[in-house]
Amino acid sequence: MRNSRIQSALLLTAALTCAAGVQAQAGGGGGGGRPVWIYVVLGIVLLFLLIVGLALFQYIALLVQAYMSNAKVSPFDLIGMRLRKVDPRIIVLNRIRAVKAGLELSTAQLEEHLLSGGRIKNVVSSLIAAKKARIELDWGTACAIDLAGRDILDAVNTSVNPKVIDCPNPSLGRPTIDAVAKDGIQLKARARVTVRTNLSQLVGGATEDTVVARVGEGIVSSIGSAASHKAVLENPDAISKTVMARGLDSGTAYEILSIDIADIDVGTNIGAKLQEDQAEADKKVAQALAEKRRAMAIAEEQENKASIEKNRALVVLAEAEVPKAMAEAFRSGNFGIMDYQRLRNIEADTSMRNSLSGKDQQKDKNDS
Repeated sequence: MRNSRIQSALLLTAALTCAAGVQAQAGGGGGGGRPVWIYVVLGIVLLFLLIVGLALFQYIALLVQAYMSNAKVSPFDLIGMRLRKVDPRIIVLNRIRAVKAGLELSTAQLEEHLLSGGRIKNVVSSLIAAKKARIELDWGTACAIDLAGRDILDAVNTSVNPKVIDCPNPSLGRPTIDAVAKDGIQLKARARVTVRTNLSQLVGGATEDTVVARVGEGIVSSIGSAASHKAVLENPDAISKTVMARGLDSGTAYEILSIDIADIDVGTNIGAKLQEDQAEADKKVAQALAEKRRAMAIAEEQENKASIEKNRALVVLAEAEVPKAMAEAFRSGNFGIMDYQRLRNIEADTSMRNSLSGKDQQKDKNDS
């Protein structure tokens, strides 16, 4: 490219030099020659033809290759590609591939997709593979899928050769799908999902992760609805049939061909563990209620003791009023000295009887 520019510059310099010499010669000849502008025009035309020739020289092999492959390309198309900074070799070679495969793709279509940021080689290869496999795929759909960021060639290959998806995906850290049957036994399952690409829904359709999530949800639901884990172990195909009947590939970029249960193992007894945890929780609740009742009984006992002490204080206060009442009775004449002596004799007699029966000792113990 650099050499061609140098050659063009040299040619331009030479042409300008010749034109100047012709002009000078014409001026010195006294006006008998041809007009100067004729030589200038001829020089410009020759210069243009030389530049075009040099530009086409590097594409002669490409033009011959396209002509011999019946994928004819105009030289002016190559020059236009060069001016638009498009590599003509990519356009021409992919057009030759398409024509040889029986596809009619113009250079304008290829160039438009390349300028849009598409991968022409992938798109052409996918169209060829789809045609050979008799899969309906037009140029517009293939370009749209490619510009959406999807690998159109891989999608076509998946349509021809279905691929197998592990469910769950081991790379995400979960080796199995865990579910619990109605009898409380946990089952650990692994499935393999065979899918092929649905080209009509590849743009805007859900990805592989959605398929894995839906299949996992279906397996968990199927195991959870089983009355016993033994029924699942005896007939794992029932899970596959139940999941397939749900139409899990709806709205996705794939069509599910089959769901196979690769492995299923028995896990822990989740039901027994839950009952054990529930019994432990009930025990703690009962202990808390018992502790609450004990605390309430202690509080009530303390209240009763306080009430007893209060009543005793009231008795002591009442007893303290007796001497005052006796003194008042003496002053008012309602109580005589003989009455007082008789009261003292009664108290002494009562005290003697209590001491003989041991009631005073029992009273002292109660007081203490």
